[in-house]
Amino acid sequence: MVTKRSKKREEKLVKAAVETGGSQTHDIIRAFMKHRVSVVALVVLVLILIAAIVSGFIFSEEQITAITAAARLQPPSAEHWFGTDSFGRDVFARTIYGARYSLFFGLTTAALSLIIGTAIGSACAYLGGTFDIVVMRIMDSLVCIPSLLLMLALVAVIGRGMNGIIIALVVTSVPGTARIVRSIVIGVVQNEYVEAARAAGVTTPQIIWRHVLPNAFGPILVNVLMNISGSIISASSMSFLGMGVQPPTPEWGAMINDALPLIRTSPYLIVFPGIAVLVTSLCFNLLGDGLTDSLDPHSR
Repeated sequence: MVTKRSKKREEKLVKAAVETGGSQTHDIIRAFMKHRVSVVALVVLVLILIAAIVSGFIFSEEQITAITAAARLQPPSAEHWFGTDSFGRDVFARTIYGARYSLFFGLTTAALSLIIGTAIGSACAYLGGTFDIVVMRIMDSLVCIPSLLLMLALVAVIGRGMNGIIIALVVTSVPGTARIVRSIVIGVVQNEYVEAARAAGVTTPQIIWRHVLPNAFGPILVNVLMNISGSIISASSMSFLGMGVQPPTPEWGAMINDALPLIRTSPYLIVFPGIAVLVTSLCFNLLGDGLTDSLDPHSR
């Protein structure tokens, strides 16, 4: 009899937890849909992602990099929507294709920074003591160095190219992620269910993975979106300075750098890739703002 009652009680608790989780998810989605600007930003990002994927099938590498002297420096027209550059290459095709590089930098950097920064921040918050003091002082030292200066120094040592940019972006992004995760996890660790898990003999990695990180998911997700936006801008800046992706690769920052001598005679060569950087990074920021309000129970 006791067993049947305990089973029924457990079933009720599981059902209540499922219903609560479902209602919370519904409330989050409904709150996010009220942020019209964030919804538009999400739609734009989806379109940019689709365009980046499809561009690999529509445009060949030869179309992107081939030199056509007869078509050089043509203004925007029905044939060339964004005009052509000084080598006769179609700026529209190169801009759409360049989204592949910018999104790759942003998403890869955010993913690696999330993994490394979450591991460091969670360990510091949970273990504390000397480990926390030493590691966080190292993170603080890296934060104090201007990110662009640190990236230039790292790329100068590692070498130019995509690998150098990714490593430089990750090194400059991890400290901020680690500090945010640490502050969030410290608040979560003090809750009663974490103490109960400790008393039950649950190991530290299991507590962090099962109890701490899921409750800190919302703010961490918003930080990831901000990292993507910042990484896209930083990667474009590095390419613009000649320390990132090298021509003729159609990366947005490299395209702006190539067109800089023609800014007076052919300003469209800078305008379109510049707008691409602005719109993409802005949409990630707006999406992060919408999620911040949607995930906050007080805002909902």
